[in-house]
Amino acid sequence: MNSSIARNPAAKSKKELRATLLEARLHAGLDAAGKDALERRVLHALTVFSPVSVGFYWPLSGEFDMRAVVSRWLASDSARQASLPVITARDRPLEFHVWTPDMAMQLGAHRIHEPTSGLVIVPDLLFVPCVGFDFDRYRLGYGGGYYDRTLAAFREAGKVPISVGVAYEACRTDSLLREAHDVPLDVVVTDVGFYSDL
Repeated sequence: MNSSIARNPAAKSKKELRATLLEARLHAGLDAAGKDALERRVLHALTVFSPVSVGFYWPLSGEFDMRAVVSRWLASDSARQASLPVITARDRPLEFHVWTPDMAMQLGAHRIHEPTSGLVIVPDLLFVPCVGFDFDRYRLGYGGGYYDRTLAAFREAGKVPISVGVAYEACRTDSLLREAHDVPLDVVVTDVGFYSDL
């Protein structure tokens, strides 16, 4: 891919940029060394922030698959909990339901796998999938606004998890077009970087 396309989004709408970055992510996800490097940075984030409970995501469309690393993290301490998002309504924040590696799953909205536990938690640390991101840790997602609503709801409730974006470096842009509701992530981890002000 021509990296200048991803680095200079100024001439692109969000829709056009999203398509470009989704393609870049698919290519990046084929690189085994890059996936190993991203896994190490995810583990580094877990070590640095030492959460007891973690929210993450079921992988879609070339997203980094976090299930193996989260499963190992869970196995090393029985007090730890992991959770996956559940869409309860199109305009509502996500709920995070407890997940275990051997749990039966069900297909939810957008045909995304969801846990069947029914146990809702607010994670200490939330891994957020990114279609793209910029140096200031603003995120480009799929456009549904689910994570924006969810993080805003956590802030309003006073229960704010550390937000950690997960992306490939190929999906970094110099600057994203921002809207009033956009809030930067606390951290973004990639196959080559760890972006944070914490």
